[in-house]
Order: sequence, then structure tokens, then C-alpha cells
Amino acid sequence: MTTQELLVRAKGAKKQVARATTQEKNRALLCMADQLEAHEAEILAANAQDVERAQGVIAPVMVDRLLLTSQRIRDMATGIREVAQLPDPVGQVLRREERPNGLVIEKTASPMGVIAIIYESRPNVTSDAAALALKAGSACVLRCGKEAHQSAAAIVAALQEGLTQAGLPADSVVLVEDTTRASATELMQANGLVDLLIPRGGAGLIRACVEQATVPVIETGTGICHVYVDQDADLDMALNILENAKCSRPSVCNACEVCLVYASVAEKFLPMVYERLVKGRKENPVQLRLDARAAAIIPGQAAGERDFDTEFLDYILAVGVVDSLSEAIDHINAHSTGHSEAIITADADAAQAFTNQVDSSSVYWNASTRFTDGGQFGLGCEMGISTQRLHARGPMGLEELCTYKYIVRGTGQIR
Repeated sequence: MTTQELLVRAKGAKKQVARATTQEKNRALLCMADQLEAHEAEILAANAQDVERAQGVIAPVMVDRLLLTSQRIRDMATGIREVAQLPDPVGQVLRREERPNGLVIEKTASPMGVIAIIYESRPNVTSDAAALALKAGSACVLRCGKEAHQSAAAIVAALQEGLTQAGLPADSVVLVEDTTRASATELMQANGLVDLLIPRGGAGLIRACVEQATVPVIETGTGICHVYVDQDADLDMALNILENAKCSRPSVCNACEVCLVYASVAEKFLPMVYERLVKGRKENPVQLRLDARAAAIIPGQAAGERDFDTEFLDYILAVGVVDSLSEAIDHINAHSTGHSEAIITADADAAQAFTNQVDSSSVYWNASTRFTDGGQFGLGCEMGISTQRLHARGPMGLEELCTYKYIVRGTGQIR
């Protein structure tokens, strides 16, 4: 089926989805979760084909993003069920005002319509996006990268079975069959058929959408995330946080890519980093890209011109030494992509200055950047992490997937 035909089908389904009651949407979500688990064998078989084709083609950490297991499928189903438990955003009154002339004005959340998502090699995005769009009263058009297409197709087939079982149109969730650039461009320019486009992927995809799209786009940015270790940091805490932020899953956008260390603690802290992240890791030791001051303290590769501006998505960490909190803040604001940054310190004033002045969507005090995630933020799951300032910023849940309208009630007023 062509992309155009799928878009027309999704547009045809959006009215029924928009009219669905909370109970109808929740029943559909529960059926979708059940069918996802019921079709585990087919999904894993499709994923095995994707993984086999990806071996030697994409980096091992990216293969891990692609890989599905029984537990990951159960987690996907759990995410859908959690969305079903969330309050329905559609129809919520965001603001109410009664004017002196008696008019009652309510700003009310309403469905977006057809939401298109372009994403790469993460099959779990398929179910997360479908669940959130449905609960927000919208139809969903999915376009994944070729590496994950077999997996996504099997997931969508299961989700559509759940939708049909619950009495909602299967076309509420559709998957674009064409994985070439042409289909991505078609979604970017599908005026009248796509009401909102959300790209989830690398810098090239985001840039292409921003430059080429003629439909509304929410920019989900890449993650050059920083951990800054202040002069008053608990260094053991800092080391644990840094290891988690860098190594727990380096291929995701909330993983730390840059560590900045206050000069007064660098002589003590950087050897701890080297021992834990390099010598202490038999599998996947972290490659350190060091500025001149860090290189004078521990072994590692000299940082290149772009190393503090690179989303490595791998076991690689850029490390720099700074002379002040303000220097750290300035460095982050100059090099960050506006995703997630953390300060490790016992000084509440330093933390307050950092959280006030660092201009990113999520700013942490004494916690790992890996928490920037819809599920961790209590949103059930997420559509992506927005790094722009308009409409949505940070993890995008149900509220960010709605638009709004003003409902005005009168008793015959004229102007």
C-alpha cells in the first residue's frame, strides 16, 4: 500500500478515534497490550530477522536498541496498560474564565488529528507512539527505519488486532511500508493529511524535518548530555551517577556524553573515573576523550575539535576540567543540545544557580540524566524528548500530544 493511501486511511480513522470515549480508548489499549503479548513469538521471529541483517552493518550498541526480548515485549505491554490508567487529556478544561458580560470561556484540550512519527531502529517506539496517540484521541502514522521494519510490522499487526477487537478502526495505527527517504519526505509534506510530525532519530533526520517539512513539526533533539562534578560534590556519588549516565545504556539520547570536573577536585576524581570506567570494565571499557588539563592527570585520547559537540551513542566520554561553576554553565550552554544536564554537589546555592541558568529541557541535581524518560517522569511512556521551546519541552506525554480550542458559552451576548 502506498504512503498516500495509508495517510488517507489514517485520516478516515481519526474522526472515530477523536469521538471515542475514555472507556472505549482504555478498552482498546488493554486489548492492544494483550495482543502484543499474545503475538510474542511472531514479534520475536520478525525481530530476529532484523537483528541478523543488522549485524556488522550498525554498531553493537545500536543492535542492542534494535533487539527485542520477551521481557522487553512485556515492558512494552506494561507501558500501554500504564497509558490506559492515565487521565484522559481530551476535553480537560485548561483554563476557565467568566467575563463581565457573562460569557464563559473555557480553554479545552482537543485531539491533534493525525500524528506521524518518523523513527529509526527502536521497535518499542512503535507501541509507545501508538498508545499515546490513541489515548490523546489521534490516529497514528508510523514510519520506522529499514533496520527495524520487520519488527515494527509484526508489532503493528498485533496492535491492529487489539483495536479491531475493541471496536476501533485498525487504521487508527498504520505503518508506512516504504522505508526509503521518499516516504519520509512525503510525510514531511503531507499537508491536509498529517496534523503533526514528530521525528525521533539522529541529527540528520531532525535537520531534514526542520528544513523540509511543510507540516507542523515538534523537534526532538539529539542528546549531548553533561554531568558536571562541582567542588563540593560527594565524589563517590558523582562516580556512581556518571557510570550510570554513561554506561547503563550508552546508545540512548539521555546518556551522558560529556563530563566536566571542577579543577579543585579533578586530581582526586579523574583517577577514580579512570579506574571505574576504563580499567574496571572488562567488557566495553569507556574511551576517554580528554582536554589538555584532564590529559595531564589520567591516560586517554586527546579530545578532538568536535568531541565536545558529538553525540557518541557509544562507550565514549569527553572529559574537561573547569575553574568555576560559571565556566561549567557557560560550557554546557555553548555545547549542549538542550536535552539533559546534571550537577553533582552538596552546595544548594551552586545547584540553584546551575538549575536556573542551564538552558536545557531537563536539569538535574545529584541524579543521573538517564531519568529523562516519559515512564520515569510518570507519563506512562513518551512520544519523544522535545528540545525546542514552543508547545512542548522535555518528555512528551499525553498533554503535549493535544492541541486546544476555546469553547465559549453565552446567553445571547452581542458585541
